[in-house]
Amino acid sequence: MTDHQASFEPIKDMSERLRDWHKVAGRHDLPWQHQGPYATWVSEIMLQQTQVSVVIPYYLRFMEAFPTIKTLAAAPQDRVLAHWAGLGYYARARHLHHAAKQVMAEFGGTIPQTLDALVSLKGIGRSTAGAIQSLGWKRHGVIQDGNVRRVLARLHAIEGDLLSTRVQSALWRLAETYTPTDGDDAAVHTQAIMDLGALLCTRHAPKCAACPLQRDCQALKDGRTHLLPTPKKTIAKPTIEWFVLGLRNSEGALWCSRRPERGIWGGLYCPPTGASLHTLLTECGLSVDIEWNEGPTLSHAFSHFSVYLRYVDILVADFELSGPGAWITPEAYDIGLPAPIKRLVGWD
Repeated sequence: MTDHQASFEPIKDMSERLRDWHKVAGRHDLPWQHQGPYATWVSEIMLQQTQVSVVIPYYLRFMEAFPTIKTLAAAPQDRVLAHWAGLGYYARARHLHHAAKQVMAEFGGTIPQTLDALVSLKGIGRSTAGAIQSLGWKRHGVIQDGNVRRVLARLHAIEGDLLSTRVQSALWRLAETYTPTDGDDAAVHTQAIMDLGALLCTRHAPKCAACPLQRDCQALKDGRTHLLPTPKKTIAKPTIEWFVLGLRNSEGALWCSRRPERGIWGGLYCPPTGASLHTLLTECGLSVDIEWNEGPTLSHAFSHFSVYLRYVDILVADFELSGPGAWITPEAYDIGLPAPIKRLVGWD
């Protein structure tokens, strides 16, 4: 971090200019806006590492199924994960469900309003807590999501890894400086700065000519908007092959078991899946010479690697399989299946 960055000068009337811009050009019709702290919380968790356009249909279905914190806390985890399947990063759903139970048990069913109480809930960090405070409770709350980090990094020409301790300290000081203390004003500011990052100060090809902060943007003055924030080093993703055993009984049901909560597709149900067909058959108590048919294939990207899924269709009739699991059908199941698996078996 440079000396300039360490001793930044706050921009005067920054929040007021953002507010005026937001009235005219901001987002005002997102389904979770002005719906209270529970809606804000659910949307913030879903929006972590996921784009708004992807989240909206999932959010609407989730809120229809779990319209209150009480209904979410009382729901079985399998049902919660079923409504999350396809969004990825399933620990988010498990943590949200756990935290809903915390709210019922520790806070009498009311989502808390203080920062300390909010961050005591599973899966809620400082920025999510700030969003719930400002957007949900209309209190003073400070956020620093990816959009906000990008805006502040360009505005003050902050170099380096935005998640490093040193840069994080500077970004939080800026975010706290710019966020109004009045609750209503803080809510407007929070939405406005997120919208600025999402609509104008985008990662690629930012629309600087339309930005209400352009005259004070150090990155624009220096001609470095394409260089800031400092790009992360990219590492080529390896691709591995997985077999997916489509074990079907005489009624056409599919054999699935719950995956471990830690790891890929954590807590969801899935057919036997792995790199070795021989191993999968053996673990299910089936002969390695059993007759099987090659089914469809599918490529799927995770955050750090990609998989090439090969579906193997096997009719096992009423053979008793080894290990825990259950026979499920597309007409009667309320459990979470990974979205790629649903596509692979034709259940999407």
